[in-house]
Amino acid sequence: MKDLTTGGEGRLIWNFTVPMLIGNVFQQSYNVVDSIIVGRAIGKSALAAVGASFPILFLLVSLIMGATLGFSVLISQFYGAKDMARVRRAVDTSYIFLFVSSLLATGAGLAFSGTILKLLNTPADIFPQALTFLRITFGGLVFLFSYNTLSSILRGLGDSKTPLYFLVFSTILNIALVLLFVTVLHWGIAGSAWATVIAQAFSFLLAVLYLNKTHPVLRFRLKGFEFDRAIFKQSLAIGLPSGVQQMLVAGGMMALTRLVNGFGTDAVAAFTAAGRVDTFAVMPAMSLSIAISTFVGQNIGAGKMERVKRGLRMSLYISGATSLLTTLLVVVFGWHLISMFNSDPAVVAIGSRYLLIVGGFYIVFSSMFVINGALRGAGDTFFPMLVTVLALWGIRVPVSTYLSARMGTDGIWWGVPAAWITGLALSWVYFNTGRWKRMSLVKPPPAPELPREEEEAEWNVSNF
Repeated sequence: MKDLTTGGEGRLIWNFTVPMLIGNVFQQSYNVVDSIIVGRAIGKSALAAVGASFPILFLLVSLIMGATLGFSVLISQFYGAKDMARVRRAVDTSYIFLFVSSLLATGAGLAFSGTILKLLNTPADIFPQALTFLRITFGGLVFLFSYNTLSSILRGLGDSKTPLYFLVFSTILNIALVLLFVTVLHWGIAGSAWATVIAQAFSFLLAVLYLNKTHPVLRFRLKGFEFDRAIFKQSLAIGLPSGVQQMLVAGGMMALTRLVNGFGTDAVAAFTAAGRVDTFAVMPAMSLSIAISTFVGQNIGAGKMERVKRGLRMSLYISGATSLLTTLLVVVFGWHLISMFNSDPAVVAIGSRYLLIVGGFYIVFSSMFVINGALRGAGDTFFPMLVTVLALWGIRVPVSTYLSARMGTDGIWWGVPAAWITGLALSWVYFNTGRWKRMSLVKPPPAPELPREEEEAEWNVSNF
């Protein structure tokens, strides 16, 4: 457990972010290695099948993981207020919710994956492989949910290092299993899916063993859980908007995937490869967003509002510097990065154009994500959801649809920065209103009252 309410803000946030960033790198590494092995050993149709499956997986996972975000925010605020009794009840409630929701998501995924693939206009030559991949992956969703819930709880308590260790183990195991199942046993795309499920299962079991020995508050047991309805409702109030947001994001991704599918297997394979690179590129911003969310939650719980302002300022500085470096790397080496997944000239050409167009706007994405992370840490998750919906469905999908009919796949890619710019503008304006300050569910100690002019200046982002 890590107390983020004392000490230098920039150092604390950076030290908290780095383990998560490394963990995310490892987590995405086995997705990338998996895609490289699939694309090289099986072919571009298998690589396209993995990419076509992703939006469907993301759709079902999003709502559940959004709810766990609500638990994480509550746990960070309870811990900041040193209310360990409610920390325990929040942990218990999240475990119960996780078990029930994972079973429901698995059933829905197994029942409707084929239908959704057809609705997405999935090319016939990749449909069977995509369906196989989905069904195996859905069967192991309980392990994915379980591990990510445990990680979210630990981060809410300020511990970002422990999840890293289990991710490293999971990544190494997954890569070894993919090599065994795909290149040695020749199980095809099914081998890739089984490798991921098995690696996630082992990672979850190790996490449970560790927590039971070292964290009494987080102990995972078979009976005696306490379900707190009040905490569950609070968690849904915070996390459900984020979950709905992610579901709408997934729906937007499915709409865009349908657009890409219309351009054939080469475009789908290129989109998959570019998406893997893109995930790495935005990873620092996503990790910082989680860090600032936990930082804001703890400091609001402790009544230290001045630290919230300084923490956000430092996070914006860090995200800006990392995103500029990422842009340089992706734009310069985009062609080589795509060719790692598949050397087909058409696939490489389409994928490298995606990175060239989207890569120049990573600083916009990172700033938007950090500001929205601060809002979520304060318990204000509705507005980030609204921003995402408006940017995606009001800008990205219409722009991509319109331009794709005139510019081909390049038109689809230009919809991405258009949505990011809109999202950042909306988040910036909303943060300046200061409305999110009233969203905390933990009442902090009273602070000295400031004149209205000073208060407005104190929370104006332009002062950063």
